[in-house]
Amino acid sequence: MSYNPARFLRVGVLSFLFVYSGVVLSNPIVDDVIPPAPARQAELFNLIRHDCGSCHGLRFEGGLGLPLTPEALKGKPADALRDTILHGRNGTAMPPWNLFLTEAEAAWIVQILLKGMH
Repeated sequence: MSYNPARFLRVGVLSFLFVYSGVVLSNPIVDDVIPPAPARQAELFNLIRHDCGSCHGLRFEGGLGLPLTPEALKGKPADALRDTILHGRNGTAMPPWNLFLTEAEAAWIVQILLKGMH
């Protein structure tokens, strides 16, 4: 699948509208997530697609890293997922992202992954 800027923007806008539509997830750590500004959301979507996707697969079905599909993440505590994003996993290829992401941004990424990247 090649990078399509129009599709990327459309996914970002749709996700932005979804987050602001009042739809909430039933996971406490992601219920109160304040979405980043739209420009930062675009940067984070790029990070998710390219940086996360390089290890977890472009469809997030796994690769070097574990799958990040909603089905694979179902039942996993959102705070643990957020902490994994921020601090990585020792002994694995999962790096810490806390130099590049705030705690709120990591929680927002968890929210996006739990809903599913399309």
